[in-house]
Amino acid sequence: MSERINPDLQKERDAATFDVEELSVLLHNGAHELEKKRKLEELVRNDPDYKSLPFDFLSREAQYEEGVRRSTIAVAKKDQLGSLIENHGDLITYNTHVGRGKAGPFNLHTGMFIPTLVKQGSPEQVAKWLPLSENYQIVGTYAQTEMGHGTFLRGLETTAHYDPHTQEFVLNSPTTTSIKWWPGALGKTSTHAVVLAQLYTLGKCHGIHAFVVQLRSLEDHKSLPGIMVGDIGPKFGYGANDNGFLKLSNHRIPRENMLMKYSKVAPDGSYSKPPKSTLTYGTMTFVRAMIVRGSAQAIAQGATIAIRYSAVRRQSEMRPGEPEPQVLSYPTQQYKLFPLLCAAYAFHFVQVKMIEAYSEVTELVNKGDFSRTQELHALSSGLKAYTSAISNTGLEVCRTSCGGHGYSCASGFPALYTNFTPSVTYEGENTVLLLQCARYLVKCTRDLRSGAKLPGSVAYLSCGCDPSSIGKDFTNVKTLDSLYKQRALGLIRFASGKVDASMDGGMDLVGALNESSVHLVRAAVAHSHYFVVRNFFEKLSKLTSTSQLLMEVLHQLSLFYALDGVAQHSGEFLEDGLLSGEDVKQIRQLTVEMLPKIRVNAVALVDAFEFGDDVLGSVLGRYDGNVYENLFKWAQDSPLNKTDVSVWFVMWGKMGCSNV
Repeated sequence: MSERINPDLQKERDAATFDVEELSVLLHNGAHELEKKRKLEELVRNDPDYKSLPFDFLSREAQYEEGVRRSTIAVAKKDQLGSLIENHGDLITYNTHVGRGKAGPFNLHTGMFIPTLVKQGSPEQVAKWLPLSENYQIVGTYAQTEMGHGTFLRGLETTAHYDPHTQEFVLNSPTTTSIKWWPGALGKTSTHAVVLAQLYTLGKCHGIHAFVVQLRSLEDHKSLPGIMVGDIGPKFGYGANDNGFLKLSNHRIPRENMLMKYSKVAPDGSYSKPPKSTLTYGTMTFVRAMIVRGSAQAIAQGATIAIRYSAVRRQSEMRPGEPEPQVLSYPTQQYKLFPLLCAAYAFHFVQVKMIEAYSEVTELVNKGDFSRTQELHALSSGLKAYTSAISNTGLEVCRTSCGGHGYSCASGFPALYTNFTPSVTYEGENTVLLLQCARYLVKCTRDLRSGAKLPGSVAYLSCGCDPSSIGKDFTNVKTLDSLYKQRALGLIRFASGKVDASMDGGMDLVGALNESSVHLVRAAVAHSHYFVVRNFFEKLSKLTSTSQLLMEVLHQLSLFYALDGVAQHSGEFLEDGLLSGEDVKQIRQLTVEMLPKIRVNAVALVDAFEFGDDVLGSVLGRYDGNVYENLFKWAQDSPLNKTDVSVWFVMWGKMGCSNV
């Protein structure tokens, strides 16, 4: 970090009305966790072993090799970090800094392979596989998606037939479309994989189950008999990750390699089913919770780059002869970026809630209580779809807000966007996930008819729908909460009513849900949006030890987030008479009037996220704001600038051509 701070950026920081350190502590779960993060960053930043050209100047093969190099060094040095690595989350944070924010080849090992072993394996299996995994004696991935099937897990075609004579499972990819396709680190890196396959035993199919499959020899890393594995080729992003394919041909694994915490196959082939069939997909729920966290981080990074650069960049005279204003001073720029800044904070608090909910339900499941698994699945599905979609489109808004320089890889946006954008399709395509969430909402509306009590995230469905009860003070949290609740109620009941009408006409439930799917998606979005808004308000109400100055700033963010959401979805609030046309105009004006209040703290608010320059990977979003001189330095690192004479000139001459 440069000692000289761009004066425009320093002016923004000096104008902040709150203590940035206090907010950073809040966002990082306490002073202890924040200090660990800072020390980890500093160690990686100052370690010469992690120095290299920017990834943007490396070929795809070189990016992968650099990712492997960094990850291998990180593993070798992990034990030297002592108390800085206290838990699995610290390890993920460490790997993020090592990879400079890029997804490296070991990410799925720590992010999916190990969690699946822990959550799906029996105590004996965990005792066997976990130490090997944690010590990187084996490196694993999670092989679920196939060439022909992804989100529809029941349609996976990979088979695992149990042979009671040898007490082995025989795994096959019976069709081209059954070839495993896309798993990260599968192509070249992993020695093992958790493979999801259709379980067959004693002539009967028992559906999808998870199996630990060794892919490569631990002696020479060559693929084993019956295993055809490789890289799927260049992608939109993730250049450092070897997303791969896996074709299985009569590959045999021991019976003990089926993860058997819930489902079991005895030596004679008899099958014991799990208490809940959805427990097999527990890893997906965990990963979707992690994607909600990733959505918060992605839009926070995008907002950080765009807001800092908008404070540094000066553009166009307001009046002839006057200095060019900072781009951040234009209300139109503020109106592009501040909703995304507020969304970053809203998503931060909702990802905290999502992880809390996941931990609570996991604890209940471990005690044999499965009463909230459906609620958690619906919540994680809806929030994954909602937050990833907003962040995905928001990153493009941030990029275009940086003008022409946003198109350069130096901005950080090409890597940030291409690495984040698959989240709207992986681990569940968003439309399908919204429909899964909506089906649960329909089920809840039906349960209410029989007097059932609904769990926390959907308890509001038992409330009455009365638009006349909503007040007109749109700066009041209760008024905004009621607006969002009534909008969600209206859309959910409308969609549920359409399903009922189709069934009354003789259609089965599956057909009725499909016929009403457009309405169901809208209902799920409204439900998820309401959850984010309500959670934002609730989280702030519980910050009892936070200073008044900081509380005022956070309240402004929550208020702006809710008001802007109403403005963006005004049609749905108008449909049921929740608002009038004049109300919408008033709300739009309120958002405009709030822009200057957020403006004074905008840079400080993104600073509080504490994304290091190495992780942010953006010349435009540098903490010191010295954009232009470093943009020039960045360009000079281009391999094309290693020579003065173009290869074109040399080739032109070899062809006997003249440049005259």
